[in-house]
Amino acid sequence: MKKKAISLLLLALFVGLVLAACGGGDSDSADDAEGNDGSSDSGETITLTLAENHPEDYPTTIGDKEFAKLVEEKTDGRYKIEVYSGGQLGEESEVLEQVQLGTIDLARVNAIPLTQFSEEIGVLSMPYLFEDEESKWEKLNGEVGQELLGTLDGSGLKGLAFYDSGERSFYNSVRPVSTPEDMEGLQIRVQSSDLAISIVEALGASATPMEYGEVYSALQTGVIDGAENNFPSYYTAGHYEVAPYFTVNGYQGTPEVLLASQSLWDELSEEDKQAFQEAALESVAVQREAWAELTEEAKKAVTEAGSELTEVEDISAWREAVQPVYDEFGEQYGDWIDKLTK
Repeated sequence: MKKKAISLLLLALFVGLVLAACGGGDSDSADDAEGNDGSSDSGETITLTLAENHPEDYPTTIGDKEFAKLVEEKTDGRYKIEVYSGGQLGEESEVLEQVQLGTIDLARVNAIPLTQFSEEIGVLSMPYLFEDEESKWEKLNGEVGQELLGTLDGSGLKGLAFYDSGERSFYNSVRPVSTPEDMEGLQIRVQSSDLAISIVEALGASATPMEYGEVYSALQTGVIDGAENNFPSYYTAGHYEVAPYFTVNGYQGTPEVLLASQSLWDELSEEDKQAFQEAALESVAVQREAWAELTEEAKKAVTEAGSELTEVEDISAWREAVQPVYDEFGEQYGDWIDKLTK
């Protein structure tokens, strides 16, 4: 009887060990279902933030929203992007810092501030760089454009695509300007950069660096004779009221850039990286269409308000006049100028 009791006890212990082992197997299966990296495979949507400092109906915001829509479609709803327009997440400089840190996932900024992370991107501010809009966007949307965005690597920023910010032209309160000679003697407000100053001085005018918010009163009081910008800015800032002579010659067209945080990019699968990249490039057409519409609306408004527009059909004389700028900055940007123009 004692031997029989011991046998029964051993049998019970054996069964218990088997059941425990089976229980451990279930736990391993549950862990495997979550993936080796611990990420959930439950189909939950990951929501990302995109910072935009322009208003809700502005062309870049429209482009952002198209990008967000395409990402959601291309990832089957696994990623959703919320666009925060109107500077809700901060000014461009603040946003760039947050994108670098990864606390903001995506952003749209102008290319000029990005020169602090990639000197090469400054080539896009060179005067009369592209022959026409078609060749410009063929390059920016192609391999060369992606290569240029790739110069941001190592900065914590991943460039996805370029957006349109229009073509900048000169306007003044003194006289119509159709040739570089007509620029001589004019006092023109510029952004505070060596390149901007060199361009204006090469055209025979005097450059006056000044904060943008001071331009209207400076034009009104005669502190400066003119400034430069695109049609929408010329209209919305009211500069057409105090500087009615607008020269349409598109001397510069520094684009906008759609960015992702490098930390976000590194977390994406190769498939999702491709989806985000495709969505960014496909959204460019929608953004550019919105920009073209806004430009025409502004152009019509300032014309009806009395601005005199001087259309420059042949810009060869203007290109020749700014050759000293290329002599000065050519060594710095030489390789990129060749890639973008040939």
